[in-house]
Amino acid sequence: MRALVNLLHEIGQLARTPRTGFAFLGSGQQSVAEHSYTTAMTCFVLADLCEEPVDREKLMMLALCHDLLEARTGDLNYVYKRYMKPDNEKVLQDLPQGCSSGQKIADYIREFEEGETLEARLAHDADQLELLLVLKREYDTGNPRAIEWFDIVLKRVKTPQGQQLAKQIRETPSDEWWIADKTDRWWVTSKS
Repeated sequence: MRALVNLLHEIGQLARTPRTGFAFLGSGQQSVAEHSYTTAMTCFVLADLCEEPVDREKLMMLALCHDLLEARTGDLNYVYKRYMKPDNEKVLQDLPQGCSSGQKIADYIREFEEGETLEARLAHDADQLELLLVLKREYDTGNPRAIEWFDIVLKRVKTPQGQQLAKQIRETPSDEWWIADKTDRWWVTSKS
């Protein structure tokens, strides 16, 4: 039981682990946990776009677990990865000690990293689509460089479903979901 509690504390560390690439973009901030949650929900949406059967539980677990290593290694953006290489296999070996849940999570991480199953390919795309969502928001709120990054990240999206969703992300204002009906009485009046 103690190993399970330790695993949960380790997972919770992701809420306090910042994604480091935003320092190079010049705007935005996000924790690894925030990223993982939106990646998982993006997986849920991607599964609806698939014509072939998708193991939704596996898909969402791949998304939720894919960056758990960063609780121990920190988030290494593309510049940092040029100079540092974490010992991911050591992290995976240390992770499951004392509980089967840790071993299952390590297996999900390995499957994500191998990228061979449909679910792993979709999870990889969801990982990039989540970043595209953030970059679109940063662009819409005033960072002109975010669209340059968007175009670079877009090239990493491989599945037809992911490409379809990425195109729509580019075309849709990031605030449209909540201000779509500008005739709504809550939008046009200041009275509550």
